[in-house]
Amino acid sequence: QVQLVESGGGLVQAGGSLRLSCAASGSTFSINAIAWYRQAPGKQRELVAVIRSGGGTNYADSVQGRFTISRDNAKNTAYLQMNSLKPEDTAVYYCNIWLTDYWGQGTQVTVSS
Repeated sequence: QVQLVESGGGLVQAGGSLRLSCAASGSTFSINAIAWYRQAPGKQRELVAVIRSGGGTNYADSVQGRFTISRDNAKNTAYLQMNSLKPEDTAVYYCNIWLTDYWGQGTQVTVSS
């Protein structure tokens, strides 16, 4: 059974930075793509970024150039570095093993104006 645990969320002023972590249990982490999603109040969950097993990445247009997804397979951990944060980035952020039903519990990110 795979478990994902996010951490690193918090309250930050606009223009600030946060780094989210997603720690995974299980031996299959390195062969799977990992995704970060977010869900703001009253909105649908949206894909933020994906990193494939080989390191290739994709980003939502809204975060391109501000967010960076990365992974450390030796630590079974994925990261989301978020810079130049905006109030509209406020949401609960979830990590996911791409195209599976394995999700973390989420971590709240709040950006004040």
